[in-house]
Parts: sequence; C-alpha cells; structure tokens
Amino acid sequence: MPILVTGVSGYVGAALVPRLRLDGHAVRGFARSAARVAEPVDELVEGDAVSGAGLDRALDGVEVAYYLIHSMEGAAAGAFPVQERAAAERFATAARAAGVRRIVYLGGLVPAAVVPSRHLASRLVVEETLLAAAPESIALRASIVIGARSRSFRFLVRLIERLPVLALPGWRGNRTRPIDGRDVTAFLARAATAPARLAGSWDIAGPDTLSYEELIAGIAEVMLLRRPRLGVDGVTLTPLASVIAAAVAGEDPALVGPLMESLEHDLLPRDDTAAGAFGVRLHAFRAAVERALGDWEREEALAAR
Repeated sequence: MPILVTGVSGYVGAALVPRLRLDGHAVRGFARSAARVAEPVDELVEGDAVSGAGLDRALDGVEVAYYLIHSMEGAAAGAFPVQERAAAERFATAARAAGVRRIVYLGGLVPAAVVPSRHLASRLVVEETLLAAAPESIALRASIVIGARSRSFRFLVRLIERLPVLALPGWRGNRTRPIDGRDVTAFLARAATAPARLAGSWDIAGPDTLSYEELIAGIAEVMLLRRPRLGVDGVTLTPLASVIAAAVAGEDPALVGPLMESLEHDLLPRDDTAAGAFGVRLHAFRAAVERALGDWEREEALAAR
C-alpha cells in the first residue's frame, strides 16, 4: 500500500517507517530537510506543511497518510496554535484533493470536563480538521511517550539527572497513563490497515496510572538515583518553572512551556478499548523506562548512571 509519513525526521515518524516497510508498504517520507532524515524511505519529498509547499506531490497516489507534525517550536510566543491550524488545514485540503482514504494522526489525551491547555486545545483542532478530511481517518491520543528519543521523556530524564532536589508544583498529584514508545508505534502501524469501522478518535494509554510525582520517582528509581522531592503549593509556578526547567534540561522553552501547562489536570483515557480493538499488547511503565534508558545509553552515556 502506498503510504505517506510526514514528520519522518522526528522520533515517532522515524520509528514508524521501518515497521511499515517491514509490513510490505511502500513508504514516502515528507520532511522540511532531507539532511535530517536518518531512516531510509522508498521516496522522500521535501516541503513544509505550514506553507503548503510540496504537499500535492507528497500526497499524490497515497492511500494512507500519517500526520506526525507539531509546530510549537519556531513559532512566535503563543502563536503555535495558529501555525498548527494553518498546517493542518493545508494538509487536509491537499489530502482531500488527492483522494486520500485515511489520515492517521497522533495527538494528546484531553482532560475531562475542564478547558484543555493551549497545547491540547490546539491538538484537538488539528484532530477535528484531519478527521473531516478523509472518510476513514483515525486519531490516536496519547499522554507522555516513553522512548529514548521522545522529547518529553528526555526532558524528564535531564531534570532528574541534573537537579539535586526536585521542586514539584501542585500538579505533582495529577494522574496520567504514560505509554511505551513501542506501543505507540504498534498502534500507528495497525492503523494503516485497520477496518473502516475503527475510524474516529481513540485514546491510547499504558496499563499503569501514575501521578506525575510517581512518574518522576519511577524514572529516577530505574536510573538508580535518589532525588529528594519538594512539594510547592499555593501558587502557579508554570510560567517561571517552565523557563527554568527548559534551561536546566537544555530544551526549547517554546516546547516546554505549553507541555507543562498540560500537567494542570489529570490526563487519563476515556476508556481502555483501543488495545483490544487494534490488537496491541501493552508494556508496563517500568519495562518501558528500562527499555528507553537502555536504548539511550547505546548511543549516549547518561552522566547520572
């Protein structure tokens, strides 16, 4: 089957490509720069979803298209939702014109009964735009992805590694369901050939429900580190904390700020039906962390280990 994978230079896209090719699909990649694409594809198209450059060529003759593009970085402060919406609308228009049967999108879990953060609200707009563009489209919503190249996981590891004391705001008690990167890849790969009845939005999550404090403590434990945790309550620290945390972890504040805003509420799946529907066996949190850290250390030493 001819398949397009956008964001092919990123963590999720690079992990998905070999799985799709192993399943016998012809994979065309789409990226802003060919130099950043490490995983071999059958064909590569350079372009930009925000401007629309290259989209018509990339989508020509494609049956299934993966939309794995996020636009928080590189946008002016607070402007990423506008940029993300523009990119999604251009992609949707081009996919509709090309007759794409299915778009597969990876977004984020959404808090129940509260207004989502800017980051998650933007993901919802993108999801709705893409689901409406092709008749059998599938949107997968995930929380923190545990993987050696996952930006959110690497951010947490760097904080644990570099801070002797972890100051955790009030959101430390909020809960989520982190998911192994291998399981995300499995869901995405299965989505290519899933029956039409599975079209729509699905929440994908690991089997373990953890508070953010428990999540951080669990990563530290696998890293064989003891980091005292200091609870900080009574004041919203996210704007300042995100800038400091980004500097400590060596990350882009434009990415970290919106991500930390998303911690203000529980991020739990609406139900647990996705694993059965797509035939994915889920890895436990500790196994996911051990695998991710092992993969990381095969390429780069962790100072704290």
